[in-house]
Amino acid sequence: MTFDALLLLALPASGKSEVRRYLDTADPGMRASDLHVAEPVHLDDYPYVHLMRRASVEAAALGGEPPFFADPSSPFLDPRDWLTLTHLLAEDWERLTRPAARIGDPGTWILDRFDAARRAAGAPPPISDPALRSAVARAIAADAADVADDAVRGRPLDLAGKTVVVEFARGGPDGAAPPLPAPLGYRASLACLPRPLLERAVALYVRATPEQSRRRNRERAHPGPEGDASILHHGVPDAVLRADYGMDDFAWLVEHGRRPGTITVRAARGIVDLPAGVFDNHDDLTSFLRDDRGSWGDADLERLHDRLRTVLDDLYLRR
Repeated sequence: MTFDALLLLALPASGKSEVRRYLDTADPGMRASDLHVAEPVHLDDYPYVHLMRRASVEAAALGGEPPFFADPSSPFLDPRDWLTLTHLLAEDWERLTRPAARIGDPGTWILDRFDAARRAAGAPPPISDPALRSAVARAIAADAADVADDAVRGRPLDLAGKTVVVEFARGGPDGAAPPLPAPLGYRASLACLPRPLLERAVALYVRATPEQSRRRNRERAHPGPEGDASILHHGVPDAVLRADYGMDDFAWLVEHGRRPGTITVRAARGIVDLPAGVFDNHDDLTSFLRDDRGSWGDADLERLHDRLRTVLDDLYLRR
């Protein structure tokens, strides 16, 4: 009746986090019967991006080389960090059903994870100087503690009766044309996900134009640390939107899938045909979900639900 895993994909601010909020708040019975989504378990790479930016700011303030971003408004220094993020998500999925590991110092724990994920992405460790690494770990410890808490809470987790929702955005520079070269785009990142996850998953893409993405990004952003750490209200720098999210390759991948309505993922352990569907959000059925829940209108909820149901019903039948 329900999906085991749902990959929730889109350009930034296109509506995927708002769809996620709707899935969290929908009546469980209706959500399962209409949308084929059981109790959601969320994985998202944005908290790692936030910590990477924090680590870069702190390293620069300490007189060192920033490890991930030259400054708070710039794209990744090393584009292989798109794959670093994907390997972190892969590890998160694999950890769900394992006993919780001891965290210790959260700042050191997250830098250790960045090191391992970077190695998997074919890149060097982000901070090589031990003294600088220790100082950055101390500076980001409070932010890292929130991610550490999420990593151990309720582990091991019984996934029966649950749908793992994995949210991330990938793209390429404004004016680029697919196929995008690795490590850019969905093709490169999907190939880094574990085959057991891909075999259980479907992909739901929330479609909006790059221009709509940039406009809605400005509308949703709450300035300051509280907004920067928020899934619903963080802002992506405009330079990043143009350099990294000026377009994406989702539609191209579906068009070139070896089976209709799928993305052909060439994973490490073979090829997976990933069922893929599109929730068209050009007319913006989701922005109201950023507001307080008490202000949500019945008509808005009905329009959103009906369109989601159509897309997810089709995905479920093809799955």
